[in-house]
Amino acid sequence: MSGADTTVAEAGTAANSPGFEPLTVEDRYPPPAARPDPNRDKGWFRRLLPLLTARRLTFGATLVCGVAGLTLQVSVPMVLRHAIDVALEERTGSLEAHVWALAAIAVAAFGLRFAYRYLLFWAAYRIETDLRSIIYEHLTRLSFSFYDRIAAGEVISRANSDIRSIQLLLAFGPLAGLSMLSFVLAVGFMLSIHVPLTLLAVATMPLVFLLGQRMRDLVFPLSWITQGRMAEVAMVVDENLSGTRVVKSFAAEADQIALLSRAAQRLRWSATALVDARARFNPLIEALPRLGMASILLYGGWLAIEDRIGVGALLAFSSYVIMIAVPFRMLGFILLQTQRAAASSQRIFEILDEVPAVADRPGARHLVDPTGRVEFRDVRFAYPGADPDAPPVLDGFDLVVEPGETVALVGRTGCGKTTVARLLCRFYDVDAGGVLIDGNDVRDLTLASLRHHVNQVTDEPFLFSESIRDNIAFGRPDAPLDEVVRASTAAQSHGFVGELADGYDEVVGERGYTLSGGQRQRIALARSLLANPRILVLDDATSAVDVQVEENIHSALRGLLADRTTIVIAHRLSTIALADRVVLLEGGRVVASGNHTELLASEPRYAAILASADGHDDSSEQALL
Repeated sequence: MSGADTTVAEAGTAANSPGFEPLTVEDRYPPPAARPDPNRDKGWFRRLLPLLTARRLTFGATLVCGVAGLTLQVSVPMVLRHAIDVALEERTGSLEAHVWALAAIAVAAFGLRFAYRYLLFWAAYRIETDLRSIIYEHLTRLSFSFYDRIAAGEVISRANSDIRSIQLLLAFGPLAGLSMLSFVLAVGFMLSIHVPLTLLAVATMPLVFLLGQRMRDLVFPLSWITQGRMAEVAMVVDENLSGTRVVKSFAAEADQIALLSRAAQRLRWSATALVDARARFNPLIEALPRLGMASILLYGGWLAIEDRIGVGALLAFSSYVIMIAVPFRMLGFILLQTQRAAASSQRIFEILDEVPAVADRPGARHLVDPTGRVEFRDVRFAYPGADPDAPPVLDGFDLVVEPGETVALVGRTGCGKTTVARLLCRFYDVDAGGVLIDGNDVRDLTLASLRHHVNQVTDEPFLFSESIRDNIAFGRPDAPLDEVVRASTAAQSHGFVGELADGYDEVVGERGYTLSGGQRQRIALARSLLANPRILVLDDATSAVDVQVEENIHSALRGLLADRTTIVIAHRLSTIALADRVVLLEGGRVVASGNHTELLASEPRYAAILASADGHDDSSEQALL
């Protein structure tokens, strides 16, 4: 095979290639049983319905246990009525039989209600797990443009507290539904005992319904606002924990506390308004059925005195009145939770409905064992959401980097150097023109294979709060320790790692802040060297490293870069020394190209940039001449 055929192949031909091979990972846990309905025109509950129907067997068993247990519970007052009327008043039956019947009902009802609650909460937590998996999986697919405009705290709030609100409704909503069924059954039994008493007991129900509707109209917007302001508080806390070194270095703790206080005050206002709405309506919703109870005691007592109703029947009727009051005690909570879940669902769907701006095209091919030729053809690009009247970051950018060549990109801040690296890795897609690897447009390649062969080391490396070995082996988790050590040695990090108490098993702090900036950069460089990409981008990757260590790194890199295409985004003369060719950028395009000596002699803009660069000294310049 040769030419494009050697670099782009279908997944089946990649198996015997030394290049990219699609990974097959065995799931340790079952995937989500279903996914929400993607139809945005449907209501929030209908969109969540597939998650519920996927657990229909569990919900079916739950329903059977719940209804059976409820039927037994509702039958208890009738057994009491019969015991009082037959065994105590008329003395025509045995009280012992009724006692045993009540004991049997209690045992059976306990077992059925236990099974009902266990199955219900099991299903609710499984659906919560499915939702968390679905939203996290979707977040991993979203493009950088999404994270450019939304704060991490906002995303975390939606993936945690909002999903929790839905889970609470799924867990307690059916309980409320079951209590409403108990209301229906109780009213049926009450009608069989005495119709006028029943009508008197339910006389307040229409007013309860109207109050519930009014509370729902007030609670929904307040729930939406409260959930959003909870996310604001989470965002402030997240940013201050992540940026605690910046906060402390500027002694800005008081200002940040004031910022959190303002966010908390806004949350307090909406949460208080929500509590106020509940406080005005919930007591009325719960108290109205109690007026029915008072009426029953008054009218029913008179009927019993007049011997128009038996004492057992009155006792049973009183028990049923208590039963029909239970749903209304739960009504306020369920209405609130329903509105909160509705608001939370819409916030979650805002993320799930987000379409990745960068994704694999239909029929995208794998990039397998590329030679490493990189080409930018008349590229035009502006970041999403940028001022439309502002000039694009790249405008007519043309560049060819041959296989195995090392090219340094030099230019003033904002000229588009880092943007070139982001487009090559396809973190963003070009607005016009094309980015090609071995003649293949990167938009026609799968993202996994592209990023397998193109790796970027930035000037602000991110380390996970894991061991140093795990951080270096992030791109190759199965890499043996000797390969990890070789990559670490090339990046000049093996020395300081050996001085740590646990060596390569040392766990670094969050974002690697237990290490210095230069140490983090060297670990990040070792991580990319171990991944062994065909195309490597060094974005000022040694800016925090001292001169002597940088020289040692460069000495090791010269041999390692010989067989790979490398783009160096340079701000220091010592970094430019790695390059075979220097490219000068200005105004989003290439304005000059050549080696350091040629550009220094013929291009005043290049000389001016070097003169203003940090770390410029005579010895560095002499090393390049």
